[in-house]
Amino acid sequence: MTSGQWDERYSLRELVWTDRPNQHLVSEVASLTPGRALDFACGEGRNAVWLAAQGWEVTGVDFSPVGIRKAKGLAAERGVDVHWVVADIVDWSPPDGYDLVIVFYLHLPPADRRRVLGHAASALSPGGTLLVVGHALRNLTEGHGGPPTAEGLYAPADVVADLPGLVIERADEVMRPVEVEGETRTAIDVLVRARHP
Repeated sequence: MTSGQWDERYSLRELVWTDRPNQHLVSEVASLTPGRALDFACGEGRNAVWLAAQGWEVTGVDFSPVGIRKAKGLAAERGVDVHWVVADIVDWSPPDGYDLVIVFYLHLPPADRRRVLGHAASALSPGGTLLVVGHALRNLTEGHGGPPTAEGLYAPADVVADLPGLVIERADEVMRPVEVEGETRTAIDVLVRARHP
């Protein structure tokens, strides 16, 4: 989708996504000491805002000005400071020095995904953590939600292959419960956690 299409989607209602952080983010950063964090494709800002509330110094980047505007509103509502950047992350080269970089539910063609993950890895400080979470390819036929086509969906091995030079600490499919009209369904995600040596 283009930035204009995301602008349109984000403008249709108050929040397209929830204002709560992703459950995988909460569990994976629990043991980390807050430092500098970068949220690639931050959308409406829920994960960036949550990280800031936990004491992280956060930069959130997205190519949708409407998404960033909503993220700024959520940050103001929660009383936290986040540095927001409107940029296309496929072409945006971040500065380095981040202790945590997250790339959540960014579904791109493989060549663009490799480029973005290369940017994400290059932004890490030595010892820094990269978290990549997205809908698994298997989710298309066995899980709930997510993109309706296979293009851009994840397999753990594909993400790992895109991160040469990093130490892979975890690369799994993980289940995520989703509430839909009073019923609990299961989404299948890929979670990769990597560390700059």
